[in-house]
Amino acid sequence: MTNRICHIEIDERGLTRPTAQIEQERRVAIFDLLEENNFGLPVRDGREVPPGPYRLGLAIREGRLVFSIAVEDSSPVGEFHLSLGPFRQVVKDYFQICESYFEAVKRLPPSQIEAIDMARRGIHNEGARVLQERLEGKADVDTATARRLFTLICVLHWG
Repeated sequence: MTNRICHIEIDERGLTRPTAQIEQERRVAIFDLLEENNFGLPVRDGREVPPGPYRLGLAIREGRLVFSIAVEDSSPVGEFHLSLGPFRQVVKDYFQICESYFEAVKRLPPSQIEAIDMARRGIHNEGARVLQERLEGKADVDTATARRLFTLICVLHWG
């Protein structure tokens, strides 16, 4: 399949060192994303789009989320920038619910952990939906791919 991401690189310059939990979330999201994803570039202004698979670079620069896209041989295809504003509240909510979840796992019964986990998944889905909206016309991603990319955006937001 050519509409996929084959490599991900996160630009960590200027980022706060993540906690062990955040680092684990990132590793899992990258692994899952590379195992299965759907990422394509739509035709824009009638220009032909080079087929994937694609290499994706993620960074935060000047307060904007930057997606750098290259083909498999590392030849650049393009770059687009998204405002972080639409993500701020959902990322904040996601970190808060994750913190509650990690605390709950240590001391609460399974039924309460399950309720917190359901809320966590709901916020994660909301983040994926926001990302899909923001990517409209720039990149085509399915919901599972958007969820994993949202996790990586959260990692970039950390700190």
